[in-house]
Amino acid sequence: MCPTAATLQAPAHQPPPPAIARPPGAEPRPPDEPRSADGLRVSEETYWKDYYLESDIHYEWNNGRLEEKPVSDYETYLVYAWFIRLLQHFLDTRPIARMVALEMGFRLPLPTGTVIRKPDFGVVCNTNSQPLLPLDVSYHGVFDLCIEALSDKERRGSERDTVTKKAEYAAGGVPEYYILHREPERQAFFTRTAAGVYIPMVPEDGVIRSRVLPGLQFRLTDLCAQPGPKAMHLDPLYADFVLPEWREAEARAEAEAQARRQLEQELAQLRVQLAERGPPP
Repeated sequence: MCPTAATLQAPAHQPPPPAIARPPGAEPRPPDEPRSADGLRVSEETYWKDYYLESDIHYEWNNGRLEEKPVSDYETYLVYAWFIRLLQHFLDTRPIARMVALEMGFRLPLPTGTVIRKPDFGVVCNTNSQPLLPLDVSYHGVFDLCIEALSDKERRGSERDTVTKKAEYAAGGVPEYYILHREPERQAFFTRTAAGVYIPMVPEDGVIRSRVLPGLQFRLTDLCAQPGPKAMHLDPLYADFVLPEWREAEARAEAEAQARRQLEQELAQLRVQLAERGPPP
């Protein structure tokens, strides 16, 4: 006999379906929240095709496995943002390199396996054998400087920047590597030796000076103090590359004011001389 509405109707005493069990303290996932593929094994071809340009969750690729990029806290972001503004001032004044963000990745074929990393910020010098082209969505060479804003919400995220990427960037030939964080003791700055290993960059009087970008220098305490451009353009440490046009305009204004004062003094002296001579006979 074919089923009818009557035969399909559940009895009035039928209990409701059991609720789906969740781990203690777990919040229900919103229906539109993307599900992470962290740890999923995929081919490099699949990564480039399906995951590299993913906009909701950003992934790197570690020798066949997806790794979700962790997120830094806001205070660390402020340190990162101040440094990037400083670097932008430097390159505006001395255009010796190009800088990129926006999750642009680069491929490192290492002895331990190929990885594709997306540094939070990358710099490509004009002298690099592989130029950064206008329509590139990934960089086809090796960055001259990589910068990571450290995420310490999970141990594995922190270790990825401080241990894993440090080893990969050194082995892959990245000349300088900076790790930024809200806490000064967790910041790190490395330069690559001829032997292919990173050593800490030793500050001079509290100042780090880049070898990759000659002339770029910054005070370690300023990463947290974050002085504004008005103060920096008067600071001898930054005056050569932070808004030098302001200093030049101020110098011109001062020269004009000095010339005006000189002219006024000469006019005043002339009036005195005329007054001393008295009226013409």
